[in-house]
Amino acid sequence: MGRVLSGIRPTGRLHLGHYFGALRNWVEFQNECECYYMSADWHALTTDYADTSKLDENTLEMVADWITVGIDPEKSVLFKQSKVLQHSELFLVLSMITPLSWLQRCPTYKEQINEIKNKDLNNYGFLGYPILMSADILLYKADIVPVGKDQLSHLELTREIARRFNNFYGNILVEPQEKLTKAARVPGLDGRKMSKSYGNSILLGESDDILKDKVKNMFTDPLKIKKDDSGHPHGCVVFAFHEIFNKECKKREKECEVGAIGCVACKKQLMEMLSEFMKPLTEKRKDLIADKAYLENVIDTGSQKAVEIAQETMREVRRALKF
Repeated sequence: MGRVLSGIRPTGRLHLGHYFGALRNWVEFQNECECYYMSADWHALTTDYADTSKLDENTLEMVADWITVGIDPEKSVLFKQSKVLQHSELFLVLSMITPLSWLQRCPTYKEQINEIKNKDLNNYGFLGYPILMSADILLYKADIVPVGKDQLSHLELTREIARRFNNFYGNILVEPQEKLTKAARVPGLDGRKMSKSYGNSILLGESDDILKDKVKNMFTDPLKIKKDDSGHPHGCVVFAFHEIFNKECKKREKECEVGAIGCVACKKQLMEMLSEFMKPLTEKRKDLIADKAYLENVIDTGSQKAVEIAQETMREVRRALKF
């Protein structure tokens, strides 16, 4: 039995990419490991620093999403990053020993600089957020971190930072290992990875009306004009979702390739599968959002538990630094 740490920025409601990339794994870990799941509100400041008015509301929305998909506050510690001040202290310490070149080579840093044009990301916090992510993980001496493929480079950086710290000051920090889910990368409606920043996501608990509209507008194979045209399923967003939700996706792949099914019918079946998946989530989430006091208590209780672990790690770090 190991310790698991993971977190998500509270920048809005969660989507299917979060579920298949991380949350499904979070649920499975509850019966095997000691789990700490964090609302990473300080991380949210790296891109949304100009307006912090919705951070608390977004945290409640996100925790509701977590519980909706099966994360149990009685089994897992659900907490808010900013309530554990030791995150910022370890972040400062690790910032002192991390070479600038390690941050500049991060692929997700380059990707988001190129993709996100409506925000000024030329700040130290955005460049340095992998160090804060490392501090989050190392603070709890996590053995396992559930991540999507796009976060693997950050986890490797965490291990490098831990090794560098331990080389200077003694064997204090634990090098974590990753845990990937089978569908770690879910496409967005436009073919890019699903992301709130790109506005191409399907939210957890989405209503049928909204689902129908989003599926209707999904990108499909541009070469498949007529129903009986041969298709290229592996370049089609709709088929990518069939691979996740359709148990007979191999059959669908052949049907598309030989022109036995059109895009309209393919989308219709996907809509039915998505609706069936979402229905219980929609109902459960509605009840949770109505009980704000319960969600706040879950966060406060979990944050106190997180502080206890974080304080012990920082006592060891300070001793190692001879502070």
